[in-house]
Amino acid sequence: MEERGLDTVGEESDEVGGATPLSWEANLFDGFEGDSFSPRGGLYYRDNAEQRAGSVEFQSDVTYGSEGALKLSVRPLWQGEEDRSERAEVWERTSLRVPFDKAVWYGFSVRFADPIPQADHRHLIAQWKREIGPEARGDYSPFLALRLVRGRLFATVETTFPVIPGPVLSSTRTSGLTPVWLRPGKRQMRALVATDPDWRPADGHLFTAYTDRITVVNRGNSLPSPDSGWIDFAVMTRPGPDGTGHIELFANDRWVVTVRGHIGHDEHGLGSRQYFKFGPYRSAAQSEWTLYFDNFRRSKRGEDVLGSAGLAALRADQIIA
Repeated sequence: MEERGLDTVGEESDEVGGATPLSWEANLFDGFEGDSFSPRGGLYYRDNAEQRAGSVEFQSDVTYGSEGALKLSVRPLWQGEEDRSERAEVWERTSLRVPFDKAVWYGFSVRFADPIPQADHRHLIAQWKREIGPEARGDYSPFLALRLVRGRLFATVETTFPVIPGPVLSSTRTSGLTPVWLRPGKRQMRALVATDPDWRPADGHLFTAYTDRITVVNRGNSLPSPDSGWIDFAVMTRPGPDGTGHIELFANDRWVVTVRGHIGHDEHGLGSRQYFKFGPYRSAAQSEWTLYFDNFRRSKRGEDVLGSAGLAALRADQIIA
């Protein structure tokens, strides 16, 4: 079950030590080096029923270039019961959410603890969503998500548009059209936009159609494997259900893909802002799952999020274009 994005239960104060509250245009950063979230990071740990399966720990044993990092874990709460979810997600504060039609850059580092889940069901490590108000009909999946299936990492983009029936496509590199999973019961379709080097056709068995409404430009790099150690992501999001959407995805300062076209949803009851959350989120399972996160940042400028190699590649492409 998807959460309603306008719900603010469990949110921390938006004020920074009594100072003027930050705006959505502020640069945010949190290296998780203390024993709580930094006021300048704009993050908090959500308090709701599904999060009871989760735990958050500020620790210094496993870090990436800083003195501390977050340890986020989910334990079995529902003993594998169907239609149940287990989460340990960290959210942006509601007052800092970005307008849905604006471009914004996010960065964060993640490390998968052993064992890495091998199941063939829902596992997410990060997701970008549009606010969902009380008048919205149905649930809306994230317009961008980083996911895991059978121990392999992949990225998806969601929207609501028709597609052309076609064969199963196992990789975004093999066709000018983009493979999608049709979800008529939710009036949505999910596009497969990036995979890791170990991806196999069977891993994409749900993506049995393709579309020209979402265009993926492969930049010559796969997503890193989950067992490769720390992965530093840099992501630019600008949703556009009308076809103006734009996403840039980098991993370890290497450009993975550019995604353009119909990105996100535009239906009655949806809110005016996008928001980001990260941490383990899965269908109910029988074991514990742990992720480490470090170096969260958010900015309107890619210069504040990308490394030097990624920024140089982006600038060179813009000059050529």
